[in-house]
Amino acid sequence: MSLIDKLKERWKVRSGIQVILILIVFACTGYSVILIKHLIGISIESPLSHRVLSYVGVLPIYNVMLLGYGFLFGQFRFFLDFEKRFFGRIAGLFKRKK
Repeated sequence: MSLIDKLKERWKVRSGIQVILILIVFACTGYSVILIKHLIGISIESPLSHRVLSYVGVLPIYNVMLLGYGFLFGQFRFFLDFEKRFFGRIAGLFKRKK
């Protein structure tokens, strides 16, 4: 079984082209976030507090960009569901255990 087939199964998508488009969206989003961080001067040499704050600030931007690129590449529904699962997991971390 190829990597594309494994990703199709994992992500529950229909075609190999859709897997490739999803990978392109992740790549474009990641590259854009790195570019933004570079433009505002955040690097590995920055103080730890500065880097932590940048990650907290970049997370919402990353998620919005993921949906934007998903829309541009025709994969909005996949990424909307992806975001819902992601934020559901984060919300689960803060739920009280009874």
